[in-house]
Amino acid sequence: MINAIFGEEVARTGIGEPVTRGSHLYLDKVGHLGIVDTQGLEVGKDNKQILSELDKAMTQMRQLPLSEQIHVAWYCLRGMDRRFEEAEADFVRRLDGMGLPVIVVLTQVPMRGGYFHPDAVLLAEQIIAKQLPIVSGRPFMTYAKADEFAGQHAYGLKELLDATFRVAPEGVHGALVAAQEIDHARKAQEANKYISAAVASAAAAAATPIPFSSAALLVPIQLGMMSRIAQIYKIKFERAALMAIAATTAATQLGRATFTSLIKMIPGAGTVVGGVIGAGVASTFTYAMGQAWLTLCQRVVKGKLGTAGTVVDNDELREAFMEEFRKQIKVGRKELRAASEADPNLTDSPKRR
Repeated sequence: MINAIFGEEVARTGIGEPVTRGSHLYLDKVGHLGIVDTQGLEVGKDNKQILSELDKAMTQMRQLPLSEQIHVAWYCLRGMDRRFEEAEADFVRRLDGMGLPVIVVLTQVPMRGGYFHPDAVLLAEQIIAKQLPIVSGRPFMTYAKADEFAGQHAYGLKELLDATFRVAPEGVHGALVAAQEIDHARKAQEANKYISAAVASAAAAAATPIPFSSAALLVPIQLGMMSRIAQIYKIKFERAALMAIAATTAATQLGRATFTSLIKMIPGAGTVVGGVIGAGVASTFTYAMGQAWLTLCQRVVKGKLGTAGTVVDNDELREAFMEEFRKQIKVGRKELRAASEADPNLTDSPKRR
């Protein structure tokens, strides 16, 4: 299940003897999310030791920054084990007593025709009857890895992630979005938050029109936006920096003629009057750059532009970026016009036009 969430083989798996002994911290490859995996419980024997260690760790972590704390507990049971003992219920209550939201997960639950295996349903009903302090008051059914031999497809992880988002502190949502590989729509939503923030910053920077020769003032804003989006898609920073610099150069540094011709593609989008860039132009450009960069990152992850872990040829990148950038700048003004109804700073004043 950990490997499925991360989208990569970070945890050892095996058949026969238990693979996880003691506790192990797994980190996704960009270090955004950690999962502490404890060894399986022998009910009634290991509870005290594991709870004692966890209680001590929780006490210490409360003194640390939010990013260094444990935020949610997944209590995992094999759905076909058919039993949930009182000692396990006590374990869940103790986790809740430590201030951890607890999500009970039934793993490896067969599903056929949209119906869960009856034995797993009965087990879930037994857990629900105990009225434990668990998220949603019920277990979450999952099957993390498809079994081609049995014809069983994977399911349930997106619902598990949704539940985790609901109870995790808002301050750590970005890390969870970046680390997980199940819900790509949520990644795009998070990326668009960074784009919106960069658009607002660009508008503020150009509220007093800046000379085109000083357009580089916008580059740090745009590079910051691009690096954050790259992190969401687990593109290594060194590579993301090369891509971002190449893309920013393509869009911002091609010269006034190209800059002006692109703006003219949108009726009423504003012009570079007197060699200056106003808030509307800066916002439109930054929005289009963000959306084009987001598309490029998605293409890289899908293997449609270079391959993950390698440096995309700058010429290839520049061509792909500018193609997408031209598409995005056509719709950028429309999007920003809607946003400007709430924030007048996102558009140029009539005098500036």
